[in-house]
Amino acid sequence: MTAPTRARPIALAALFDVVAILVFVIIGRFNHDDGLTIGGIFSTFWPFAIGGAVGWSIAYVIAHVRSGEIGDPDFRPESLVPDGILTWIGAVAIGMILRDQFGQGIAVSFVIVATIVLGVFLLGWRAARRRLAR
Repeated sequence: MTAPTRARPIALAALFDVVAILVFVIIGRFNHDDGLTIGGIFSTFWPFAIGGAVGWSIAYVIAHVRSGEIGDPDFRPESLVPDGILTWIGAVAIGMILRDQFGQGIAVSFVIVATIVLGVFLLGWRAARRRLAR
């Protein structure tokens, strides 16, 4: 696949991940009566978005190492394994670390729920895409 052709699935994968995290945040804030202000949504969203970006970055580096080529890695962020799993782990782990460091709280029940829901959302769209592609 050429670079411009490959850019579209990468951009769509990024969009789907951002939307998945945003939906998780909005549902959570709505269920806890935290308000749906732009500032409130952003304050909850950014740690998980940065965590997902860290997961993407790790997946990108692994793709470079695996391909052995500098210019054209086999980076497939829309794939379930390993890219989707790394995005999910990054979103949860880094997201929770950032929340803790910025005083946003990380109750055990929240970590469990966030892990499950982000897993369903971030891996779910990839699994659905994979199934539809067959």
